[in-house]
Amino acid sequence: MALGTATAPYELRFGAGRICLDLLATTHPEERFDSLDALRAWIAGAGLVPDGTPLAHADGGWLTAFRELRDELSRLVRAGLAPEPRPAPGAALGRVNEIARTAPPAPRAVPDRDGSLVRELDGPPECAQLLGAVARDAVELLTDPVARARLRQCEGDNCPIVYLDSSRGRRRRWCSSEVCGNRERVARHRRRAALTRS
Repeated sequence: MALGTATAPYELRFGAGRICLDLLATTHPEERFDSLDALRAWIAGAGLVPDGTPLAHADGGWLTAFRELRDELSRLVRAGLAPEPRPAPGAALGRVNEIARTAPPAPRAVPDRDGSLVRELDGPPECAQLLGAVARDAVELLTDPVARARLRQCEGDNCPIVYLDSSRGRRRRWCSSEVCGNRERVARHRRRAALTRS
Protein backbone atom coordinates (compact mmCIF):
# COMPACT_ATOMS: atom_id res chain seq x y z
CA MET A 1 0.00 0.00 0.00
CA ALA A 2 1.38 3.38 -0.97
CA LEU A 3 2.21 5.94 1.64
CA GLY A 4 -0.75 8.24 2.04
CA THR A 5 -3.26 5.61 0.95
CA ALA A 6 -6.10 5.24 3.42
CA THR A 7 -7.59 1.97 4.53
CA ALA A 8 -11.12 2.85 5.47
CA PRO A 9 -12.13 3.58 8.11
CA TYR A 10 -8.58 3.85 9.44
CA GLU A 11 -6.18 6.25 7.78
CA LEU A 12 -3.11 4.08 8.07
CA ARG A 13 0.02 4.94 6.14
CA PHE A 14 2.48 2.42 4.78
CA GLY A 15 5.44 2.89 2.52
CA ALA A 16 8.09 4.36 4.81
CA GLY A 17 10.34 1.55 3.60
CA ARG A 18 10.41 -0.60 6.73
CA ILE A 19 7.76 -2.04 9.03
CA CYS A 20 9.34 -0.35 12.06
CA LEU A 21 9.13 3.05 10.32
CA ASP A 22 5.51 2.38 9.33
CA LEU A 23 4.83 1.82 13.03
CA LEU A 24 6.30 5.26 13.81
CA ALA A 25 3.92 6.81 11.25
CA THR A 26 0.91 5.74 13.32
CA THR A 27 1.15 8.91 15.41
CA HIS A 28 0.68 11.39 12.56
CA PRO A 29 -1.29 13.55 12.15
CA GLU A 30 -2.99 12.02 15.21
CA GLU A 31 -2.95 8.78 17.17
CA ARG A 32 -3.95 5.96 14.81
CA PHE A 33 -3.97 3.18 17.40
CA ASP A 34 -7.16 4.41 19.02
CA SER A 35 -8.93 1.04 18.86
CA LEU A 36 -8.21 -2.65 18.57
CA ASP A 37 -9.74 -2.64 15.09
CA ALA A 38 -7.21 -0.01 13.99
CA LEU A 39 -4.34 -2.07 15.44
CA ARG A 40 -5.63 -5.23 13.73
CA ALA A 41 -5.87 -3.33 10.43
CA TRP A 42 -2.29 -2.08 10.86
CA ILE A 43 -0.94 -5.56 11.67
CA ALA A 44 -2.57 -6.96 8.53
CA GLY A 45 -1.64 -3.95 6.35
CA ALA A 46 2.00 -4.12 7.49
CA GLY A 47 2.13 -7.75 6.35
CA LEU A 48 2.97 -9.10 9.81
CA VAL A 49 0.38 -11.83 9.27
CA PRO A 50 -0.96 -13.48 6.10
CA ASP A 51 -4.23 -12.12 4.69
CA GLY A 52 -7.26 -13.39 6.53
CA THR A 53 -5.40 -14.32 9.73
CA PRO A 54 -7.86 -13.97 12.59
CA LEU A 55 -6.78 -11.49 15.24
CA ALA A 56 -9.95 -11.54 17.36
CA HIS A 57 -7.91 -12.60 20.40
CA ALA A 58 -6.06 -9.24 20.46
CA ASP A 59 -6.91 -7.24 23.57
CA GLY A 60 -6.15 -3.86 25.13
CA GLY A 61 -2.74 -5.10 26.23
CA TRP A 62 -1.78 -5.33 22.56
CA LEU A 63 -2.52 -1.63 22.04
CA THR A 64 -0.40 -0.71 25.03
CA ALA A 65 2.47 -2.97 23.93
CA PHE A 66 2.53 -1.65 20.34
CA ARG A 67 2.43 1.97 21.54
CA GLU A 68 5.27 1.31 24.00
CA LEU A 69 7.42 -0.33 21.31
CA ARG A 70 6.65 2.60 19.00
CA ASP A 71 7.89 5.05 21.68
CA GLU A 72 11.15 3.10 22.17
CA LEU A 73 11.73 2.86 18.40
CA SER A 74 11.10 6.59 18.02
CA ARG A 75 13.81 7.36 20.58
CA LEU A 76 16.31 5.14 18.76
CA VAL A 77 15.54 6.29 15.23
CA ARG A 78 15.45 9.99 16.11
CA ALA A 79 18.78 9.74 17.97
CA GLY A 80 20.35 8.63 14.69
CA LEU A 81 18.69 11.44 12.71
CA ALA A 82 20.11 14.30 14.77
CA PRO A 83 22.55 16.55 12.87
CA GLU A 84 25.24 15.14 15.13
CA PRO A 85 24.02 11.58 15.77
CA ARG A 86 23.63 10.97 19.48
CA PRO A 87 24.34 7.68 21.23
CA ALA A 88 21.33 5.38 21.30
CA PRO A 89 19.32 5.79 24.49
CA GLY A 90 20.37 2.79 26.60
CA ALA A 91 16.95 1.96 28.07
CA ALA A 92 15.24 2.10 24.65
CA LEU A 93 17.99 0.00 23.07
CA GLY A 94 17.79 -2.60 25.83
CA ARG A 95 14.01 -2.84 25.54
CA VAL A 96 14.03 -3.18 21.73
CA ASN A 97 16.76 -5.85 21.91
CA GLU A 98 14.74 -7.73 24.52
CA ILE A 99 11.58 -7.62 22.40
CA ALA A 100 13.50 -8.67 19.26
CA ARG A 101 14.46 -11.98 20.88
CA THR A 102 10.87 -13.21 20.67
CA ALA A 103 10.41 -15.39 17.62
CA PRO A 104 7.88 -14.16 15.08
CA PRO A 105 5.01 -16.48 14.16
CA ALA A 106 6.12 -19.29 11.86
CA PRO A 107 4.42 -19.28 8.45
CA ARG A 108 3.81 -22.46 6.50
CA ALA A 109 2.69 -23.12 2.95
CA VAL A 110 -0.75 -24.73 2.59
CA PRO A 111 -2.86 -25.44 -0.50
CA ASP A 112 -5.61 -22.93 -1.23
CA ARG A 113 -9.01 -23.95 -2.66
CA ASP A 114 -7.63 -23.76 -6.19
CA GLY A 115 -4.54 -25.79 -5.27
CA SER A 116 -2.08 -22.87 -5.25
CA LEU A 117 0.09 -22.45 -2.17
CA VAL A 118 -0.66 -19.68 0.32
CA ARG A 119 0.93 -18.61 3.61
CA GLU A 120 -0.76 -19.52 6.85
CA LEU A 121 0.40 -19.36 10.45
CA ASP A 122 0.73 -22.48 12.61
CA GLY A 123 -1.59 -20.91 15.13
CA PRO A 124 -2.96 -17.56 16.24
CA PRO A 125 -0.14 -15.02 16.48
CA GLU A 126 0.74 -13.81 19.94
CA CYS A 127 1.37 -10.14 20.64
CA ALA A 128 4.97 -10.77 21.74
CA GLN A 129 5.73 -12.55 18.45
CA LEU A 130 4.39 -9.69 16.35
CA LEU A 131 6.25 -7.13 18.45
CA GLY A 132 9.38 -9.28 18.04
CA ALA A 133 9.06 -9.12 14.25
CA VAL A 134 8.83 -5.30 14.31
CA ALA A 135 11.72 -5.00 16.78
CA ARG A 136 13.91 -7.32 14.65
CA ASP A 137 13.17 -5.15 11.64
CA ALA A 138 14.37 -2.13 13.64
CA VAL A 139 17.51 -3.93 14.81
CA GLU A 140 18.34 -4.86 11.20
CA LEU A 141 17.73 -1.28 10.03
CA LEU A 142 19.68 0.43 12.80
CA THR A 143 22.69 -1.90 12.53
CA ASP A 144 22.97 -1.61 8.74
CA PRO A 145 25.12 1.49 8.02
CA VAL A 146 23.94 1.69 4.38
CA ALA A 147 20.25 1.58 5.31
CA ARG A 148 20.75 3.86 8.30
CA ALA A 149 22.37 6.48 6.03
CA ARG A 150 19.18 6.49 3.93
CA LEU A 151 16.93 7.46 6.87
CA ARG A 152 15.24 10.81 6.30
CA GLN A 153 12.80 13.02 8.19
CA CYS A 154 10.00 14.40 6.01
CA GLU A 155 10.56 18.06 5.12
CA GLY A 156 6.81 18.74 5.12
CA ASP A 157 5.51 21.35 7.57
CA ASN A 158 5.09 19.73 10.98
CA CYS A 159 5.45 16.20 9.58
CA PRO A 160 7.41 13.89 11.91
CA ILE A 161 7.41 10.87 9.59
CA VAL A 162 10.74 9.13 9.06
CA TYR A 163 11.26 7.09 5.90
CA LEU A 164 13.95 5.16 4.05
CA ASP A 165 15.04 7.12 0.97
CA SER A 166 15.32 4.62 -1.86
CA SER A 167 14.96 7.23 -4.63
CA ARG A 168 17.51 7.58 -7.39
CA GLY A 169 20.11 10.09 -6.29
CA ARG A 170 18.80 9.96 -2.71
CA ARG A 171 16.98 13.28 -3.12
CA ARG A 172 13.53 12.40 -1.79
CA ARG A 173 12.25 15.21 0.46
CA TRP A 174 8.82 14.09 1.60
CA CYS A 175 7.26 11.05 3.19
CA SER A 176 4.70 11.18 0.39
CA SER A 177 4.69 13.18 -2.81
CA GLU A 178 0.88 12.94 -2.77
CA VAL A 179 0.52 14.26 0.80
CA CYS A 180 3.39 16.46 2.01
CA GLY A 181 4.86 17.05 -1.46
CA ASN A 182 1.51 18.22 -2.79
CA ARG A 183 1.04 20.55 0.19
CA GLU A 184 4.46 22.09 -0.49
CA ARG A 185 3.70 22.55 -4.21
CA VAL A 186 0.35 24.22 -3.40
CA ALA A 187 2.02 26.52 -0.84
CA ARG A 188 4.77 27.43 -3.34
CA HIS A 189 2.12 28.21 -6.00
CA ARG A 190 0.20 30.42 -3.55
CA ARG A 191 3.39 32.29 -2.61
CA ARG A 192 4.19 32.93 -6.29
CA ALA A 193 0.60 34.03 -7.00
CA ALA A 194 0.68 36.42 -4.01
CA LEU A 195 3.96 37.93 -5.27
CA THR A 196 2.49 38.47 -8.75
CA ARG A 197 -0.56 40.23 -7.29
CA SER A 198 1.66 42.53 -5.21
